[in-house]
Amino acid sequence: MVYRGRVEKGVVVFDEKEPLAEGTEVSVRPVKPRSGRSGKVRKRPSLAERLRPVVGMAENLPEDLAQNHDHYLYGLPKK
Repeated sequence: MVYRGRVEKGVVVFDEKEPLAEGTEVSVRPVKPRSGRSGKVRKRPSLAERLRPVVGMAENLPEDLAQNHDHYLYGLPKK
C-alpha cells in the first residue's frame, strides 16, 4: 500500500487518517510535482489527447473490422 503525505516542519504527515502502528518501518521517496512555467501542477493528458495525432490515419481497413478484429488479428472465425 502507498501512503501519501507532505513534510510539515521537518516531519512527514500522511494524508490518510489511519495512523501506522508505532515502530512501523517506512521508506520515503520524494515525488517531484509536474509543473509548467506557471508553477501550477499540470493535468496528465487523457488517452484521447495523447492519441489525437494518429486518429484517422489508418486507410483501406475492412468494413467489419470492429466486429471481427479477432479474425483479422488472430485468425479466429468471423462473427
